[in-house]
Amino acid sequence: MIIGHAHTCFTVGNLEQMIAFYVDKLGLKLAFEFRREDGTRFGVYLRLGPRTFLEFFEGELAARADRQSYAHICLECDDVTRTVVELRSRGVEVSDPTLGMDHSWQAWLSDPQGNRIELHSYTLASWQTPHL
Repeated sequence: MIIGHAHTCFTVGNLEQMIAFYVDKLGLKLAFEFRREDGTRFGVYLRLGPRTFLEFFEGELAARADRQSYAHICLECDDVTRTVVELRSRGVEVSDPTLGMDHSWQAWLSDPQGNRIELHSYTLASWQTPHL
């Protein structure tokens, strides 16, 4: 049974650039890293929640499976408007918040490699909100 989002994995051309963006700009925390025998870092897990992560491994982008596609990742926020203001103060280009057709607030940005990120806050009318 699927109970949540465990992680999204990306192959990235510049691991340090991605860590700087997601940790320094977006404020995620390093959970753990992967190092070769010589000590060089080649992968990281960044914590999104108690058991939810983003996973990055440095490698050749052409090595991805031909038909693999990520449209975007969606990160839940407690308040999209406040998050947009904070990210802009850190130099992140992010769209203005809008109310989506699913009745949830959203804003959009891209990481340094062009991966699309949706920021998302639920409302009482959000389609994703459990209705009892």
